[in-house]
Amino acid sequence: MNSVLWVVQILLSLFSLAAGWNHGLRPLAEMTQSSPWAADLPVALVRFIGFAELAAGVGLILPAATRIMPSLTPLAAIGLAIIIGLAIPFHIMRGETNVIGLHIVVVALCAFVAWGRFRRVPIRNR
Repeated sequence: MNSVLWVVQILLSLFSLAAGWNHGLRPLAEMTQSSPWAADLPVALVRFIGFAELAAGVGLILPAATRIMPSLTPLAAIGLAIIIGLAIPFHIMRGETNVIGLHIVVVALCAFVAWGRFRRVPIRNR
């Protein structure tokens, strides 16, 4: 179970870091080509979402790997689930239903990591 959790954490982290890089660090003109919804939101909100995704990507791995405050790892999973979960109705309202399946899978994987790291196989402090 621990190995499965690590694999899922790594995959979620890579997804979150890629999304965070796109929404938080890329120039707006480039970002709106791959994420057209970003043009309809305030830039500050899009950047906030991007930096939250970057933080989740780091939080899914670093605390658990270093065993320094590993309780932050399931919290990062919950935070990412909230971000992606809130994106689902937003994309439905915009008629962008092609991304909903991926979002549902990501939320489910985040819930699995949160459950696994809180209850099933918690990582202990040093």
